[in-house]
Amino acid sequence: MIHINLDLIMAKRGIGLMQLSRLVGITPANLSRIKSGKAKQIRLNTLDTLCRVLNCEVKDILEFVD
Repeated sequence: MIHINLDLIMAKRGIGLMQLSRLVGITPANLSRIKSGKAKQIRLNTLDTLCRVLNCEVKDILEFVD
């Protein structure tokens, strides 16, 4: 199972949903779906932008949990 740690990264960086939404260029609703794990897919360019904006790696956002 893939676990999404976006909320933890956002808290560590002190960035809110609305601000991150503007920086990444996706709607707050879509970002909220990603953050909550309800999104069925994440575009690679969105993941790339999230990593760039949050100064992190993909493994910080996505975690495989057996």
